[in-house]
Amino acid sequence: MTDTPQRTRPLRVLAAMSGGVDSAVAAARAADAGHDVTGVHLALSANPQSFRTGARGCCTIEDSRDARRAADVIGIPFYVWDLADRFREDVVEDFVAEYEAGRTPNPCLRCNEKIKFAALLDKALALGFDAVCTGHYAKIVTLADGSRELHRASDMAKDQSYVLGVLDEKQLAHALFPLGDTLTTKEEIRAEAEHRGLAVAKKPDSHDICFIADGDTQGFLAKRLGKAEGDIVDETGTKLGTHEGAYGFTIGQRKGLRIGHPAADGKPRYVLDISPVNNTVTVGPADALDVTGLTAIKPRWCGTAPTAPGVYTAQLRAHGGETEVNAELVDGELRVTFTAPVRGVAPGQAIVLYDDTRVVGSATIASTVRRQPVTSTS
Repeated sequence: MTDTPQRTRPLRVLAAMSGGVDSAVAAARAADAGHDVTGVHLALSANPQSFRTGARGCCTIEDSRDARRAADVIGIPFYVWDLADRFREDVVEDFVAEYEAGRTPNPCLRCNEKIKFAALLDKALALGFDAVCTGHYAKIVTLADGSRELHRASDMAKDQSYVLGVLDEKQLAHALFPLGDTLTTKEEIRAEAEHRGLAVAKKPDSHDICFIADGDTQGFLAKRLGKAEGDIVDETGTKLGTHEGAYGFTIGQRKGLRIGHPAADGKPRYVLDISPVNNTVTVGPADALDVTGLTAIKPRWCGTAPTAPGVYTAQLRAHGGETEVNAELVDGELRVTFTAPVRGVAPGQAIVLYDDTRVVGSATIASTVRRQPVTSTS
């Protein structure tokens, strides 16, 4: 197999340019490779003044201008496409609805699935482009039969394959990740950008959730969902305190519980369960967070779906490590058993399966199996 697709002709490439350094360098590398590249900035906010605070957020007028200047330096055409309505509907509203239902979503993964490799790619193909290029750190491997696989980036420290695990075989066939083979530090990517004359070379990376520029997820949800006082209870159902909205908590959370008195054993307590039905948050000891298995729904495969049980490694959050699992597909659902218990696993999160460095696919966690079952208070 080869890491670089063998092309008989230059491709017409649509480069998604966020206004940051990674996407600018990716577009420049695609142009260097001989492709016919056009840059596009996705306007994802109906109020583009509001999505950046310092190094947080993205999608401001400033970002679109930075992307345009980078395209001018590279020497490629540039456009701004308004996908704000689609982004609000498929990413922001989905994010709010998931939290309201007591789940913990990943909006970056949803954006890749619904915006960059659905809405954007569909539009690109309709306009005659061959591929969409982004600044993600992941690698596409082309096999002898021409099929393609998604693999981790050469540099694990920058790997972003987790948020790309929703891409299917067709989408991979029309994707380019020019930074995926980079065995360099981010400082070297910035040095490359500076060498190319790209003004974004020293621009800070965006962090956290782009549409929550100040990083206050609980405050954002409170504005959208309103305050709803409920109880914080222990595993026996004993009331320990109150909260202003169950949506403000995530499984495994320790800080911000505002419980008036300590546990009998003096040890910290963590969020074990969130019940939107009765607006109750259950807390308990750390070892009650141990998860031995899970069921995940809506699987998406980066190629052919597994047909038999297998041993894989799994990643459960964007910046998390790998853990060994046994997984099988049963009636369209992914059933997973962990070799060793893991903590902080919440419904709504994505589980991404790997076979060595190859991304097998992704699914949304629907339920978990605890080593110590949490007493239901609903």
